Amino acid sequence: MKQADFAGLRVAALESRRADDMQRLIERQGGQAFVSPSMREVPIEPNREAIDFAYRVITGEINVVILMTGVGFRYLLRAIERHVDRQRFLDALSDVTTICRGPKPVAAMREVGIQPTHRVGEPNTWRELLQLIDQQVPVANSTVGLQEYGVTNSSLVAGLEARGATVANVKVYGWEFPVDTGPLEQNVRAIAEGQRDVLLLTSAHQVVNMLRMAQQMNLVRSLRDGLSRTVVASIGPTTSQMLEECELSVDLEPSHPKMGHLVMESSAAATRLVKQKRSSPDSQRITMVDTPDVPHPGQDHPSINSLFMRACRCEPTERTPIWMMRQAGRYMSEYREVRAKQSFLELCKNPKLCSEVMCTAVERLGVDAAIIFSDLLPILEPLGFDLEFVKGDGPVIHNPVRSTEDVLRVRPLDDPDRLEFVYETVRQTRADMNDDIPVIGFSGSPFTLASYAIEGGGSRQYTHTKRMMFADLDAWNRLMEILSDAIVVYLNRQIDAGAQCVQLFDSWVGCLSPSHYRQFVLPWMQRILGGITPGVPVINFGTGNPELLPLMRLDRRTVVGIDWRIDLPEGWRRAGHDGAVQGNLEPAVLLTDPDTIHQAADELLQSVDQRPGHIFNLGHGILKETPVDNAIALVQAVKELSVRSGER
Repeated sequence: MKQADFAGLRVAALESRRADDMQRLIERQGGQAFVSPSMREVPIEPNREAIDFAYRVITGEINVVILMTGVGFRYLLRAIERHVDRQRFLDALSDVTTICRGPKPVAAMREVGIQPTHRVGEPNTWRELLQLIDQQVPVANSTVGLQEYGVTNSSLVAGLEARGATVANVKVYGWEFPVDTGPLEQNVRAIAEGQRDVLLLTSAHQVVNMLRMAQQMNLVRSLRDGLSRTVVASIGPTTSQMLEECELSVDLEPSHPKMGHLVMESSAAATRLVKQKRSSPDSQRITMVDTPDVPHPGQDHPSINSLFMRACRCEPTERTPIWMMRQAGRYMSEYREVRAKQSFLELCKNPKLCSEVMCTAVERLGVDAAIIFSDLLPILEPLGFDLEFVKGDGPVIHNPVRSTEDVLRVRPLDDPDRLEFVYETVRQTRADMNDDIPVIGFSGSPFTLASYAIEGGGSRQYTHTKRMMFADLDAWNRLMEILSDAIVVYLNRQIDAGAQCVQLFDSWVGCLSPSHYRQFVLPWMQRILGGITPGVPVINFGTGNPELLPLMRLDRRTVVGIDWRIDLPEGWRRAGHDGAVQGNLEPAVLLTDPDTIHQAADELLQSVDQRPGHIFNLGHGILKETPVDNAIALVQAVKELSVRSGER
């Protein structure tokens, strides 16, 4: 008799609909089965959005309908049946182009006598859906109805809009915890305590709810540690993407995205994988920040696999990616022409022009990433600060805060829509930029924003800032709390709008010692990193004091930006080789000549010896006196010199 492959291993699964089948399959393969339903589909009732959607199909306003799930289509019919003539809706649906993501919505349509126009092939992700549209369904100038499930896939929506479609989303159900959460809680706790050997996942939403439950139980960190020693098997690409976005490793994906294949192939490899995983150094890693792990499914854009994004994840790349801070700025004549027609703040509040100047810079320089064109300080306006950019003086805060009474008038970011022009800049830039170029959003860090708010502008000594920090800790903490929470909302809105990465600029933090940074700033940085959408790389860039670098790697996805005041290998050592770094050519090198630039780039690249995880950048922004041709020469030099062995 053939020996059972799981050989008594403890196998957890989060299957809900087919929990009994999963239990039998695991036990048949010799495993100890711990199956805990993790979610239930909850219809949205009453669903006015669905009713409006149905009328728009009937009246011909919607030209194409995409059905993402079979159960979603059934819920859609249930949601409209008391308000709309069902047969009239089905007849209208038969007359428009319908696209089904996989076999389940096809089966649901056939149940009511409708044959879909198109079906997306395996693995049924949003990428295959867009490929089908590119090949067979022109959507330019069409209104596309999108039946969603649970959460909005921002990348799919962005992809449709980039193809000229207007997207009409309709949600018909959400994913909640099961009525009885006891078994799920037991499995989460057992994984956290190292009492499970294998975890089988059949849905991306199982990942979401597992992490939500861990957060509710205050076990996020322990769960992550437990998963680092547990073999994680994913049923297919969509679930694997969600795991990766949540910074969880995928140890096995079956040859076909079916439950039977998942269990059989996992059982065959389980003993070997468990032994391998528990002997790996990675199994000893500890997450430094307990992040609220409700992942963001929008990080699916094609640029997720670009050189830049892979370097953020410390993955090997064919060459070193390069972009430059302040790559769209005064050194470019195209920027100066646009800038001459309006004030700087007016430009920042014009998304189309912001996209134009950045796209122009990216195209002209040939860089591998685009950062949105904006400024650090507009976030202060909705908090109650009177901001002006004064010619010759730069930014000025006309009502700085210097006391507890002043801080009490600072408002939380209760109306983030007041910064809609920034989110629209992200959307516009993402739509205008090539799909292989990731878009970076950004914000000032809380210390730098606080110093502007307290000093009223730039400073050399930060006298008022340090006085408040040392002498009025309550006022300091209140201000930092408001700023930190605003930054989280601000950056997450940028991510929702289409940013693949975000950067925190701490331009003034170099005036602090490590002990003062640890006491007065680090807790707020940890709060911010804990609130930013999981899975999204965060570049933490501070200038002026290399002694702070060991404190700046706040979680696994943090990319540490290193300025020019330290040699890159030493800076990377201090920040930690387990994560990526960005930097750090002295910006003044670009004031020289192409030969000198080429040599400096070569020396910097050789100093890190092609270690994965290096993003080439300057140690600060491009100086306004820089010749454009010199910036182009640097990009060309890095592209030429950094090609990995065997790739030339």
